[in-house]
Amino acid sequence: MSDERIDRIRSLIRDVPDFPKPGILFKDITPLLASHEGFVTCLDLIQERYASVRPDVIVGIESRGFIFGAALAARMAASFVPARKPGKLPADTDRVEYELEYGKDSVEMHRDAIAPGAKVLVVDDLIATGGTAWAACELVRRQKGEIVGAAFVIELTFLDGRRKLDGIEPFSLLRY
Repeated sequence: MSDERIDRIRSLIRDVPDFPKPGILFKDITPLLASHEGFVTCLDLIQERYASVRPDVIVGIESRGFIFGAALAARMAASFVPARKPGKLPADTDRVEYELEYGKDSVEMHRDAIAPGAKVLVVDDLIATGGTAWAACELVRRQKGEIVGAAFVIELTFLDGRRKLDGIEPFSLLRY
């Protein structure tokens, strides 16, 4: 995607070496969030991409996916559903476990969060290995939602997380 808006977003991503551990180059989105223009531009670009499919539900993945997902849901007249870490939701939940580099993790969603047939857009700030995004999509599928897309601000292409999304074409504003 070549666009001056993308260049503006890219300029607001800060590289933090050796975080959270030595050898990792962390892509910090906090300067992007601190920029009204940058944040709104991200929302504009994702909304433009999915306007024609008109999602009924935006699923935001904990925690930074909540920031982008809730704002998109408000703009797109869709409901917002959080995909959360275990034990954070108060009602009956479903859980999907996924593999990490050194172990496992999981995400949960309320069992009644998505109506069968609802068009769902899954949103997060970043896709790396794809495990969390895959798990959120699996929760949507279990509730018989129709996944119309998966949108990310950043994609770490060298980790090939998009292959885990199995049939869902991810949309990423920035690719590193």
